[in-house]
Amino acid sequence: MKAMILAAGEGRRLLPLTQHTPKPLLPLGHTTLIGHHLQRLAAAGFREVVINLAHLGAQIQQALGDGSGFGLHITYSPEPYPLETAGGIARALPLLGDAPFVLINGDVLTDYPLDLLRRPLQGLGHLILAPNPPEHPLGDFAMDSQGRLFPRGLLPGFTFSGISLLHPQLIASYPQRREKFALREVLDWGMEECQLSAELYTGRWLDVGTPERLAQAQTWF
Repeated sequence: MKAMILAAGEGRRLLPLTQHTPKPLLPLGHTTLIGHHLQRLAAAGFREVVINLAHLGAQIQQALGDGSGFGLHITYSPEPYPLETAGGIARALPLLGDAPFVLINGDVLTDYPLDLLRRPLQGLGHLILAPNPPEHPLGDFAMDSQGRLFPRGLLPGFTFSGISLLHPQLIASYPQRREKFALREVLDWGMEECQLSAELYTGRWLDVGTPERLAQAQTWF
């Protein structure tokens, strides 16, 4: 099973830290944000990782190389400009193959056991949800006791953690697919088609999107 890390964002909320350093290379303990993901993926048994690049992407590729330093093989998917989350995945589909893959936002930090995602996928996607943080009190989706996904409001909402197991067909078959589009609209469509499931993870999770939350992440190390 392959994994993909989304690393093409500009990190505007982290300025000025990201003016000359791409967000994935911001320090985290003795490694970096993306280095932490790579270490955990390797420990979970993954060997092939796809990383999309845009903003200061050459720095990321230079820092990580072919991934052998992490016990991985990294393939890069460069973008002419940031194509948003789903656009970046769509561009990388030829590198991901035909089997389900794990998707991780490069700017989240969690101790979710990634080896649990190395399992058969029912439907086109399985999302990991988290309790709502203060900055996102209403959440993104609701789920029932059987792991079925619903629009927020029908049941108590939870926040999409940025970690998921997706089938390439979720992106490839999206009827409004285009060069630049967001994963959220694809997930809304997949939910309407009853092709998505979810689970709630109550362990450590943080959206490292601001200098304050980056500092909080660094205290964990």
